[in-house]
Amino acid sequence: MCSSTFASRARPSSRTRPAAVEVEQDLTDRSADPAERLRGAGAPTFEELRAFTEPRLVTEIPGPRARALVEADAKVTSPSLPRAYRFAPARGAGTVLEDVDGNVFLDFNAGIAVCSTGHAHPQVVEAIERQARMLLHYSASDFYLPIYVELCERLDDISPMSGPTRSFLTNSGTEAVEAALKLARRVTGRQYLLAFFGAFHGRSYGSVTLTASNAKYHTGFGPLLPGVLHAPFGDLDHMRDLIFRRLVKPEEIAAVVVEPIQGEGGYVVPPEGWLRELRDLCTEHGILFVADEIQSGMGRTGMMWAIERDGIEPDILLAGKGIASGMPLGAMIARAELMTWEVGAHGSTYGGNPVSCAAALATIDLIEKELAANAEQVGSGLLEGLRRLEAEGDLIVDVRGFGLMIGVEFRSPTVADAVEEACFSRGLLTLRAGDATIRISPPLVINAEQARSGLRLFGEACDEVAGLPEGA
Repeated sequence: MCSSTFASRARPSSRTRPAAVEVEQDLTDRSADPAERLRGAGAPTFEELRAFTEPRLVTEIPGPRARALVEADAKVTSPSLPRAYRFAPARGAGTVLEDVDGNVFLDFNAGIAVCSTGHAHPQVVEAIERQARMLLHYSASDFYLPIYVELCERLDDISPMSGPTRSFLTNSGTEAVEAALKLARRVTGRQYLLAFFGAFHGRSYGSVTLTASNAKYHTGFGPLLPGVLHAPFGDLDHMRDLIFRRLVKPEEIAAVVVEPIQGEGGYVVPPEGWLRELRDLCTEHGILFVADEIQSGMGRTGMMWAIERDGIEPDILLAGKGIASGMPLGAMIARAELMTWEVGAHGSTYGGNPVSCAAALATIDLIEKELAANAEQVGSGLLEGLRRLEAEGDLIVDVRGFGLMIGVEFRSPTVADAVEEACFSRGLLTLRAGDATIRISPPLVINAEQARSGLRLFGEACDEVAGLPEGA
């Protein structure tokens, strides 16, 4: 009886499927392991894939399966997704990705700085599998989860705050931003919030109001959250002379939300000492200092948190992206005395789910043990090499950053686009940020040989674009 009931709900077999989906059915067939299906076409084992130091391209780029997938994607997914180029990954190992056509790429963007421990790190995978066999989900909003508490204790241990902290876990960095906005207004009793031009804090209504890196994030969605002001990044005089004197008294501002290094705005490093002065200004006026470390944190700059380079403590710290090596997780970490909101004032059904917490604990172990130091060491070599490229040509106008959070700014958006595409055609995966910047943000497991290969390919891409006719 049950089977006939389910059968009656099935889609009619006469419904036609897109041709591209038919082409791709072997890749989307869940009855077999994707790696096993690819291996039949001569794909390397996991260990072999992880050991690659150079791309290996076996088809034109993109290949036929990738093109078919792009065609199918265009018919069923939201057009709002801002795809960089036609790359379709099938599996990964460390700093290396293999696409659906069997082409092997070096990953220099880590899935927007998310895959901190690389792709399918055995220690992270083991932690995920172990937790999945025990408990996939039970809501920490309504019940007590041991692994949720364990992760919050670890976050307290590694936070840059000297005093005790308490954490609220979410599914994403954006949700962590939203939690911080609510807590800041609640605990201070103030309504105004201050962020910076060039910032990216997310795309939900509260977080996107703070975001000021591209007009498209706001277009058509107004009115946004009231009471949000913006100032130039790195300019305290504007805050003092214009915002505090002409718009809002500092005593009415609940929080300043700042990225220690701007991410989507172009990997922009503030002037030396500016964050310290901003911290002092917040302390003077009782404004909460919220450090958005969603992209810059978790060892990416060579330290656990980018803000540690300035030796200052935030009141609230936001983590996400690399915190769980690709599993959905974010965290708002606040000084314990700020966590005074009442029971039920904020919650999350899935936030801090057990499997993501397990991945985060394994990730933190790896970052503390070796990966932050590796980011500092390999990143310094990349930074030096990229600055040589800047000196040798006229395409690059600035190279900046720390560790494996490096921005390479070009003379125009057109040039940056062309270099990104030229990198892709060579098997190097990069990603734009800001108006004309390419971010260099590989997994923290990258080794020196892979870094040298990526640097060489990046230089070749720049040479190719430099040889094109102006405006081509």
